[in-house]
Amino acid sequence: MRILARAAAFATILVLAAQPANAATVLRTYHHFNLDGRTAADLDREFDRRGPVFPKTGQHLPGMTKMRFENRIEYGSDSNTCRVVDATITIHAQVFLPRWKQRRTAPADLAMIWDTLSADIKRHEESHISIARTAASNLERQIKSLPWRSDCAVLRNDIDTLTAKLMQKHDLAQTQFTNVEALNFEDRLGRLLTYRLKREFGKTP
Repeated sequence: MRILARAAAFATILVLAAQPANAATVLRTYHHFNLDGRTAADLDREFDRRGPVFPKTGQHLPGMTKMRFENRIEYGSDSNTCRVVDATITIHAQVFLPRWKQRRTAPADLAMIWDTLSADIKRHEESHISIARTAASNLERQIKSLPWRSDCAVLRNDIDTLTAKLMQKHDLAQTQFTNVEALNFEDRLGRLLTYRLKREFGKTP
């Protein structure tokens, strides 16, 4: 079935904003888009129609996470120096996931495929958030470790340069993760289906 073969192109949209934040943490909100269909082919068409749109390509995706990084930096200064007193980053994540309206009345085999696929989509999106959290923690740590400067304007410029560098590294990590996941999609889903069959029915395909 095509739903097993489609190498889902998951995506993460990232925006960096210098706004106040309370702590280095992740705040999640979940949004669901409904799919309406009775067959695997129906679901594929629904993904193509109703999935969230990746702005760069206009492609409809099976799942997506939009993240906004908000940072707050506290400075300490005297007449001669400026230093970072504290730095905290909060990640605001909007996770878009599919919901199949006919799941409860679906044939057992298709329902199992759906459950496996939808769980993998959610795992994938949560993995994007984990990558972002690691990057945010690293950014916090490096900002806090910056040496003092002659004035705060110089220090702010250093922070902007460091932030751009680390976010570029973070974006690359996100892209690499997506590429590996897409490449391994069919094998991964096959393994997950085999495991689910053994767990629920004590047999393999």
